[in-house]
Amino acid sequence: AVLGAPVVVLYLFRRPAALGVMAEDYVSFIVLLAGLYAISAGIRLTGDLEATPLTNTSFLAIGSALASFIGTTGASMLLIRPLLQTNRERRRVKHTVIFFTFLVGNVGGMLTPLGDPPLFLGYLQGVPFTWTFRLWPQWLLLTVALLIVYALWDAWEYAHESRAARRRDRAEIEPLRLQGGLNAVWLAAVVLAVAFLHAPWRELAIVALAAISLWRTPAAIRRANGVTAHPIIEVAVLFFGIFVTMIPALELLRVRGGELGVREPWQFFWVTGALSSFLDNAPTYLTFLALAQGLRMTDEVVGVTHVVLGAISVGAVAMGANSYIGNAPNFMVKSIAEAAKVPMPSFFGYMLYSAGVLVPLFVVVTLLFFR
Repeated sequence: AVLGAPVVVLYLFRRPAALGVMAEDYVSFIVLLAGLYAISAGIRLTGDLEATPLTNTSFLAIGSALASFIGTTGASMLLIRPLLQTNRERRRVKHTVIFFTFLVGNVGGMLTPLGDPPLFLGYLQGVPFTWTFRLWPQWLLLTVALLIVYALWDAWEYAHESRAARRRDRAEIEPLRLQGGLNAVWLAAVVLAVAFLHAPWRELAIVALAAISLWRTPAAIRRANGVTAHPIIEVAVLFFGIFVTMIPALELLRVRGGELGVREPWQFFWVTGALSSFLDNAPTYLTFLALAQGLRMTDEVVGVTHVVLGAISVGAVAMGANSYIGNAPNFMVKSIAEAAKVPMPSFFGYMLYSAGVLVPLFVVVTLLFFR
């Protein structure tokens, strides 16, 4: 945020209108993230199912579907603890957390602007709310392929668990229990607000829904979930700096973006994805959307073609899974897993998994959709 101060001063005197537009987008962005965080934090799922490959694969499949509607962070925080509780009797759990990160923390959030921050920023830039439904073929391909790979992998790992671990797992089964289920209604209302309302009514509705959730949900549920205001404050400060410092960069790209040589859909997919792997995927999305707009291509949606916007969107969302720092849920899931005594791989160790599992799938996506 401190690095954004010189930009704020410069634009206050030279182009205050640009700061006004940025402020509107920033407020909309933070209100949505804070609203989803506050409401989803009021839902608690507990229990201990038998940790079979079918159970674990079902967890990942449900989380992948939920991620598009309550956000990748919301879905990850809702499901990671019961998944770890279910698998606490097993020794071989690391791969489950890694695939959870791939699917629930990243790929699953591709279908609506609520799923992942880049898509909501695109919505604020004028991309229609329902446009992201066009990404269902890529979402389905990646999700089904990852679930199949995971199911086979987990079946192999499960077969090598000790008999004692399996007996202990069956002996300690507890049914799933849902607390704070009313918050699902408020989450559905947020989806409707984003889809059908415009600023400032959209933001007012989200704030009201979050306030109702805080009022109606017992505080003990949020305490049990370990919820504090620190994560959303950190995100608000970080993204203030990002939004401000991106103003001159985006303006430059819209004017001179054609000189960078990135023109084809496959190039947008891989360059956006590569940077999203190691930088935050939200500003990366905006950067390459601005670059594409600077190419003066056919105006099918917000000044670009459908296929190019699809390449940017899928690259930003899916390749955020390539490293621990590609998307917000990745490191949060790792920390929760390590607190549950799951030995997670190092930064580069995790990337070996993503390179071996995800990159071949991204090549297939390129050949099928973005050549």
